[in-house]
Amino acid sequence: MKPVRAQDQRWMEQAFRLARNGLGLTRPNPPVGAVVVKNNQVIGQGWHRRAGGPHAEIYALRQAGPKAQGATLYVTLEPCSTFGRTPPCVEAIIQAGISRVVVGATDPNPKHAGRGLRMLRRVGIQVTTCPDSTAARNLIAPFTCHQLQKRPWITLKLGLSLDGRIADYRHSSRWITGPEAREVVQAMRREADAVMVGAGTVRHDNPSLWPRPDKGRQPWRVIVAQKSPLPLSAQVFTDVHAARTIVAVPRGWHPTCARKIRATGATILELPASGFWRALMRELARRDILHVFCEGGGGIAGALLKANLVDELRIFLSPMLIGGPVGATGTTAWRLPQAPGFILRKCTPVGKDLLLKLTPKQKEG
Repeated sequence: MKPVRAQDQRWMEQAFRLARNGLGLTRPNPPVGAVVVKNNQVIGQGWHRRAGGPHAEIYALRQAGPKAQGATLYVTLEPCSTFGRTPPCVEAIIQAGISRVVVGATDPNPKHAGRGLRMLRRVGIQVTTCPDSTAARNLIAPFTCHQLQKRPWITLKLGLSLDGRIADYRHSSRWITGPEAREVVQAMRREADAVMVGAGTVRHDNPSLWPRPDKGRQPWRVIVAQKSPLPLSAQVFTDVHAARTIVAVPRGWHPTCARKIRATGATILELPASGFWRALMRELARRDILHVFCEGGGGIAGALLKANLVDELRIFLSPMLIGGPVGATGTTAWRLPQAPGFILRKCTPVGKDLLLKLTPKQKEG
């Protein structure tokens, strides 16, 4: 394997920027970006825009045209090597006359991993994989989780006061965080395939959960209701996106309420009470949901943490003290030796707040 050249990082970073344009649009495929470079100039670039449409490499090669002969292709993920909804990109790369391919990560699907790279090498194309593939792995983490664990990647978002409260004693959470943080949350919604909250959040806050603006995204809205019925006047049942709402409940949950919710166009998922959360994740994965962005509240946050289903934690920490009983994990509590630990990956000021990005210790590496 040839070493990565000094300028390769520059072009690969451009490919990553392009790939991020597709976040929230490509399910069940991962976001991918590609750049074709010749004589140290970009002659073609593109990103995967939607499942069933051309892949990033095809957009980039079409833009490059005949100039692609002898050029280098930078692509964030190993090119596909089999027929799916579209022909394999490996064949297009070979036919375009590309002489070198630099990839950010190999395909996590065990059936395909490395196959495309071997095909390219067999015809004499030089193939380089980036030794620092952290950015590439992070970009496709939801796809990898879906492929290997058969469940969505879960991002848990919490807006907290300094004393760890997500609402005041009357359950009002508007607004703990500032407008800048709320704008970032809208961007996070756009990156996800589903936005999930518990029944308490629907009752107390009546959120729409739809990204504003959506920029072409159509995420599912997942409501978890395990005990009391839900108000049929909630936005998730009355707005124009009601058909994008899934209500996950234990079997036998309030039949009359379930029937009325179905009449709005929403979906009721009845799941076994035992192993409820794992069953929910399997069902969401079957619907090609790769990335779930969970916005709480405390009950659902505690349940996901207890079930070891949180892959990433994003906390907006607000410089205020609230007090009261409404904590970050509801009634879920741990003895200190068993308390889940996290690794701080990034800390960013957002307006008056601080955004912490963390990963669970057991998921390190």
